[in-house]
Amino acid sequence: MAFSSDEIERYARHIVLHDVGGPGQQKLKAATVLVIGAGGLGAPVLLYLAAAGVGRLILVDDDVVSLSNLQRQVIHRTADIGRPKTDSARDAVEALNPHVEVVTHAVRIGPDNALELIAAADVVVDGSDNFATRYLVADACVLAGKTLVTAALGTFDATLTTIRAHETGPDGTPNPTYRCLFPEAPPPGTVAPCAEAGVLGALAGIAGSMAALEAIRAIVGFGEGLVGKLLMIDARSMRFETLSYGWDPDNPLTGTGARITDLSEHGRAA
Repeated sequence: MAFSSDEIERYARHIVLHDVGGPGQQKLKAATVLVIGAGGLGAPVLLYLAAAGVGRLILVDDDVVSLSNLQRQVIHRTADIGRPKTDSARDAVEALNPHVEVVTHAVRIGPDNALELIAAADVVVDGSDNFATRYLVADACVLAGKTLVTAALGTFDATLTTIRAHETGPDGTPNPTYRCLFPEAPPPGTVAPCAEAGVLGALAGIAGSMAALEAIRAIVGFGEGLVGKLLMIDARSMRFETLSYGWDPDNPLTGTGARITDLSEHGRAA
């Protein structure tokens, strides 16, 4: 997969990096990343993956751009208000890097389409804003054997981790699933949605950029990554902490008594 002269100049700062170089940039060009959501997290993910030269981006989002989105969803513009987010995001990516193919699905991801969407990707980045979708995507990635980078935003805090539950660790123990970290979602109504609680706009940029970095590391293959580690960001104190977590033999996906073999328990679209 040869680079054009334009691509060589565009990616020059990657190509001179020892841990990326020409081979790493080739891996990025050959990769397909599925991004769930073009919101506060998905916006910087899409922009940085496009700038990095990921060859194919698949975007899933069924929402339209609203004025209140623009405080943090930096891939959209004022003129995009009322447009499907998939259209607005596609235009921004293509304007940034015409070498990136963008495939859009203006639908809500659910148990009826998740496995098909995920099957087309090498890496999945979940920037959704609700627990139902996070569990659905995490379960589907385990069943499909795909790497998942999943991030979540609070008001002044954010979390990020990478799931490679289809692989084992150096000691032969299975890598943990999302359900090993969070066995159950909080009861409905206990976590206020963004529209009620608010969210710090620049924090979405930090967490989304770090999610893009995790996806790039997973594709190129450098660094340790966040498998078995939950990165926690506190924007009030500008503190970063990492919590280690491991495989739970009681988890319902890959545990000793695994019972989840499909997405039927998720009901309709998450």
